[in-house]
Amino acid sequence: MSAASSHPVFILIAGPAGSGKTTLCERLVAEHPEIERVVTATTRPMRPGEIDGVHYHFLTNERFDTALARGEFLEWACVHGKNRYGTLRRAVSDRLAAGKSLIAAIDVQGVRSVCAVAEQDAALRRALTTVFVAPATIDELRARLAGRGDDPADVDRRMQTALEELREADRYAHRIASTTREADYAALLAIWRAAQTSVA
Repeated sequence: MSAASSHPVFILIAGPAGSGKTTLCERLVAEHPEIERVVTATTRPMRPGEIDGVHYHFLTNERFDTALARGEFLEWACVHGKNRYGTLRRAVSDRLAAGKSLIAAIDVQGVRSVCAVAEQDAALRRALTTVFVAPATIDELRARLAGRGDDPADVDRRMQTALEELREADRYAHRIASTTREADYAALLAIWRAAQTSVA
């Protein structure tokens, strides 16, 4: 006889700048200690007050290169042509094996990379669920970006990037049409709870 069971979930949430994805992640982690933010790796210098393994896994460029060569990353990117950031396989697999659910807000390229790895990794594939969040209309997205006080040229650049990202939306298991913070959070919470339950 089948029965519902709960298993750890790895939520990847993506969306254009101004969609609120980072705020959603932070709130879910703050209000539900059973889900954790993925601790990513970076080559940038540690800042005062930061702790290795808590805020980031701080790697030298040499160690980052070695990890890349060994296939230790699920995804990675170079940000602003300077520092590199990435998600280590063990940062995800170790926590999932310990029964912890995880969430990470990353770009659409990163989601594609993780999904490609998951095709060859049954445990990761079972845990993974993808969420795309974006305002319901382009006008609303532009209004949000403009409302942040960014330079108009920067808003235009982010909008161009957003249009490219929006083309990826249909590839995701779930989509949140962003309206209010409360409604968006309720939608994410429902996705997480549904993803935790499987039929055994």
